[in-house]
Amino acid sequence: MPQCHVIDLHLKQLLEVDRFKDYGPNGLQVEGRSEIRHIVCGVTASLALIEAAIAAGADAILVHHGLFWRGQDGRVTGWMKQRLARVLAADVNLFAYHLPLDAHPELGNNAQLGRLLAWQADGRFGEQALGFAGSLAAPQSLAELGAQLERQLGRAMVVAGGDGRQLKRVGWCSGGAQSYFEAAIAAGVDVFVTGEISEPQAHLAAETGVAFIAAGHHATERYGVQAVGAHLARELGVTQQFIDIANPA
Repeated sequence: MPQCHVIDLHLKQLLEVDRFKDYGPNGLQVEGRSEIRHIVCGVTASLALIEAAIAAGADAILVHHGLFWRGQDGRVTGWMKQRLARVLAADVNLFAYHLPLDAHPELGNNAQLGRLLAWQADGRFGEQALGFAGSLAAPQSLAELGAQLERQLGRAMVVAGGDGRQLKRVGWCSGGAQSYFEAAIAAGVDVFVTGEISEPQAHLAAETGVAFIAAGHHATERYGVQAVGAHLARELGVTQQFIDIANPA
């Protein structure tokens, strides 16, 4: 079975961690036992996921949203104490990959979301080239695309309509990428899909004619970590499972 440092180095190289300027540390955030047999994957290192992973016999937890973020005051109190106490007491490793997991061209959140929806990516846009752009499998109306997203992601969409055009090109960026909308418009898409919407995007959609769909932060970021977990199982011989902790956001 692989050692903790072997998995850490493997993922650092695979996800090109050093290429990104991020909001928190990517890689091993909490060191546990040295040998890793079973990995539990999830979206966020919440207390619920940590407890479920420990119950499932995890030697490591692999997440997109880790424990530590820029701007935290550094005190281990309250919710942070509760999470860290569980991880440390169980001697479990915690790995987290934020922007590197969004951006990976094959295993990342955006690549996997495009694969799920049969979107053919042929370009990138936005800061650190995190946004993907490409063609829909066939032209669709906004209502048809919204319905497809609801079926695939299992949640209602928030839609800011454009000018009613047939949709041929789509831009997408998982999670909280609403600020990428202008870059998506400049990239020539007919609709932009991300996880969340803020007040300005509704006006931009109306004024530019490009539609905007908020499909859920959690809902759009469930797939990259699953792909990375499957990759580790194939390449390094670990077992892995995905535990989805429901989140309305």
